[in-house]
Amino acid sequence: MTVRVDGSGLTIEQVVRVARGGEAVELSAGAADRIRTCREMLERKVDAHEIMYGVNTGIGELSEVVLTDDQVQEFQKYLIYNHAAGIGDPAPIEHVRAAMLSRINVHAKGHSGCRPVITDTYVKLLNAGITPVVCEKGSVGACGDLAPMSQIALSLMGEGDCFLHGDRMRTSQAMDKCGIPIPGLKARDGLASINGSNLITGIACLLLHDTERWLKQAEIAAAMSLEALIANMKPYDGRLHRLRGFRGAVTCAENLRKIMQGSDLVSGKFKVKVQDAYSMRSTPQVIGTVRDLLDYARKQVEVELNGVADNPIFVPEDDVVLTGANFQGTPVSLPLDMVGAGITMVSVLSERRLNRLLHPALSVGLPAFLTRGAGMFSGHMLSQYTADTLVVEQKILSAPSCIQSIPAAADQEDFVSMGMNGALKTKQILKNANSVVAIEFIAAAQALDFREFTPGAGTRAAKDSVRKVVAHLDVDRPLFTDHNNMTEAVARCEVLDAVEGAIGPLQSSWA
Repeated sequence: MTVRVDGSGLTIEQVVRVARGGEAVELSAGAADRIRTCREMLERKVDAHEIMYGVNTGIGELSEVVLTDDQVQEFQKYLIYNHAAGIGDPAPIEHVRAAMLSRINVHAKGHSGCRPVITDTYVKLLNAGITPVVCEKGSVGACGDLAPMSQIALSLMGEGDCFLHGDRMRTSQAMDKCGIPIPGLKARDGLASINGSNLITGIACLLLHDTERWLKQAEIAAAMSLEALIANMKPYDGRLHRLRGFRGAVTCAENLRKIMQGSDLVSGKFKVKVQDAYSMRSTPQVIGTVRDLLDYARKQVEVELNGVADNPIFVPEDDVVLTGANFQGTPVSLPLDMVGAGITMVSVLSERRLNRLLHPALSVGLPAFLTRGAGMFSGHMLSQYTADTLVVEQKILSAPSCIQSIPAAADQEDFVSMGMNGALKTKQILKNANSVVAIEFIAAAQALDFREFTPGAGTRAAKDSVRKVVAHLDVDRPLFTDHNNMTEAVARCEVLDAVEGAIGPLQSSWA
């Protein structure tokens, strides 16, 4: 398949397919026409010596400096040079590819003023598998992701390094191998390539996609633990949640019921408590809140994906140039912070259910720490230690980055979104969350081994999937291998795939 980019309608799923799957990209004819029309307008204004920010003036605090005709062309090169000021390890290839696709879609709106060859070169780079090397850190998410996007823009001059088929090489060498001409930079081309929060937005697309799939696995782990703890099933009745009215809670309760359908617990054969602990019966309300948050975050990110995130903005139909702050990363930064905190909240819930599985006074007859030889053996006691340290790290990282502004550029840029910090820390929160849920999967499977009843079809499929990765713990063994292997299985969504293969798709957060 090919993702056709036309400036509107680009989805998170398409970004994922291009960033991770290498799906081809094609610029629509309408988008190409808009880019061309906008460029013609800009060139007329340049020839007329109309003052335009970042075209024939300096930028930031130097925006009042007017450039000569000779300087206008050279300025774009030096703009990219001095903004390519990041630091740290190379960003993942999928992050950079997502950012490039996001920028192409901004150009496709026809309000950025770059030459058509600039956008076309980015399309060719994506389709050839050429990914510029970009330092992971350096963006404050205000005038866009200036530092990382400038490293991408170096490719337009054939400069910098890139990855091609896993090999790192000079970008000029890779472009020559793939037959891609180097376009160079003319008036406006450089700033039009960097002045938006495209890397933050690209990372957000990948994070939201992964968080939705992780959240389904958190629901599966919850269902396994609920069955292992002989839960009262009334808190998952759909009528309860429809009466309150939150869509996310209705969705979560529906998924839990679907996973546990056919369980002996549902049949009422077991005597259960009148009310279980909050970590059990509040699961739909807590996970459901994050589901509603994901729906909101998706809307924000897809608006940003398909909006004109640039400065200045050229409006050919009105023959006007508008300066503003459409590069500002806050519309994505705030949702990313909230998503990170939401993932942490669900992880806290998971750890509390883990505690109940391991605690002999709370586990409804399960052996202490899920081992028959307690005393001689410690079972999964230390698994909780590991989960706890991961959750504490998540809590530390859940402090919002969007309020951490530090003024820059001689106070011209005196409020910045710090959205890149939000993106990177949310990525780490989700990475930890894979491990927290992995540990709950291991413990819940162990607990179900001790129960003598028939769990739901989804629960059985989940347990079987866990057992393909981690064997039952008869006697103590080093647990780090189990933890790491199960974490990798969660990241690959193996349990989710097994459950949905057995009972059909679970409901998602998207309204």
